[in-house]
Amino acid sequence: GGMAAAGLGSSDFSDLREIKKQLLSVAERSRERGLQHSGKWASELAFALDPLPLSELPPPPALTEEDARDLDAYTLAKSYFDLKEYDRAAYFLRGCKSQKAYFLYMYSRYLSGEKKKDDETVDSLGPLEKGQVKNEALRELRVELSKKHKARELDGFGLYLYGVVLRKLDLVKEAIDVFVEAAHVLPLHWGAWLELCNLITDKEMLKFLSLPDTWMKEFFLAHIYTELQLIEEALQKYQSLIDAGFSKSTYIISQIAVAYHNIRDIDKALSIFNELRKQDPYRIENMDTFSNLLYVRSMKPELSYLAHNLCEIDKYRVETCCVIGNYYSLRSQHEKAALYFQRALKLNPRYLGAWTLMGHEYMEMKNTSAAIQAYRHAIEVNKRDYRAWYGLGQTYEILKMPFYCLYYYRRAHQLRPNDSRMLVALGECYEKLNQLVEAKKCYWRAYAVGDVEKMALVKLAKLHEQLNESEQAAQCYIKYIQDIYSCGEIVEHLEVSTAFRYLAQYYFKCKLWDEASACAQKCCAFNDTREEGKALLRQILQLRNQGETSSTDTAAPFFLPASLSANNTPTRRVSPLNLSSVTP
Repeated sequence: GGMAAAGLGSSDFSDLREIKKQLLSVAERSRERGLQHSGKWASELAFALDPLPLSELPPPPALTEEDARDLDAYTLAKSYFDLKEYDRAAYFLRGCKSQKAYFLYMYSRYLSGEKKKDDETVDSLGPLEKGQVKNEALRELRVELSKKHKARELDGFGLYLYGVVLRKLDLVKEAIDVFVEAAHVLPLHWGAWLELCNLITDKEMLKFLSLPDTWMKEFFLAHIYTELQLIEEALQKYQSLIDAGFSKSTYIISQIAVAYHNIRDIDKALSIFNELRKQDPYRIENMDTFSNLLYVRSMKPELSYLAHNLCEIDKYRVETCCVIGNYYSLRSQHEKAALYFQRALKLNPRYLGAWTLMGHEYMEMKNTSAAIQAYRHAIEVNKRDYRAWYGLGQTYEILKMPFYCLYYYRRAHQLRPNDSRMLVALGECYEKLNQLVEAKKCYWRAYAVGDVEKMALVKLAKLHEQLNESEQAAQCYIKYIQDIYSCGEIVEHLEVSTAFRYLAQYYFKCKLWDEASACAQKCCAFNDTREEGKALLRQILQLRNQGETSSTDTAAPFFLPASLSANNTPTRRVSPLNLSSVTP
């Protein structure tokens, strides 16, 4: 009871047996209504907790008079429903009054409309504009459900279905309210929470939701934090759920892997996915995310193994098609890759990842119009897919339309405020549009948040060069050189020679011969600057012999950091750029 006072209320995990009971019972109730995904979620979570003794197993749901009257129709219809004969199921459920049978009646009609819509989508094959194919059943369902809703006759499952219908009709605000109500009435049904996850697009919206105080809310918050890229918060939540007793949950383990994928902590994500595959070797969901990681790391043998493995388990699953698509893409067989992403979309047109990946393949094949179409589809499915916004930016960049680029990169940046790639892309856009102050801000911010590709400082330096701000340009090049050399490994980096060339000339202009010759020496190490380096060294030697010393009137605004100059012993343990071997 003490915990309730601390504001935890019933989101208290002290009684795991009670939670296990609730999960087993809601899994059963979900299955009776054909809600397989929610049933699966509850069953997986229940499986992670200790088994219950016979005496503690939850009793089957009690039957009412109405249930008894509808039992024959329900039993018959449910068998048709399970065989995906939705119209047939609905026909035998007409006029049923009990909550369970009524839900199955409405849900059968809804799924019948969805199935017809999907079949239509697959038949048309061409690129589909949104709204060409509609689920015809939705409007009637909305009218009937809203009557029941006003009369307060919908239970938690009914509210959930009403919410889904509203969302499908793009009535987002109404849908959110109904899903929140559903979560209050039946907090154990994961489906309603998951729908909310897809509709809440930012932290502000989340603040204003009045959610039920239940342990399920913790799972919801962890999930939505992952979706909203609030990864620190998500990982904290998942850790506390593991500590509360869910350490065996494959759902939580996979969510943690996805979270690390989202912050591009690739090693951590890979090791968790490998662990997950040991525990659940035939699992297919999330394996597309795993394959993205293998793809980014160019791990061909592992990706090949994963593709073959999933193909053996089930080759007609969207995730499998995506993994195979990634495999072909890594081998630069882009036509084949695109084909598999198309196959994934035939299996499930609402499968987000495939639209984006297909866009990337079309980009590789230089088919910009098809790429744009694919990315737009991705965004229709999920407005938060930053890769699709970023992809659109890239396509318009190829089409030399920087104004459009700007819009799309900006959206990508809003979704990933700390991703340097979006910032660098934005900076380049501003540069093309000649908005140099904005461009500078973007490059500087990209450097500040941790520049993945280590290009932001060079771009910033070049901007300063253009604007004749030589001091700032030199500053940027120095930071850049420190950055590159502090990695320990000296990356084959194109722009290192550019930086040394600029600094050599800069110090030469400032008549700082030591610094100038140290940088000129460095230029000699690169093919593209070797001749200039040698020429500059000769000039320095000449001027020195003429006795022209560093004149005080053109005192340099600043010097190379001590650790970078020729004759100082480095102050840092690992000098970022050790020029001490160079004798001027």
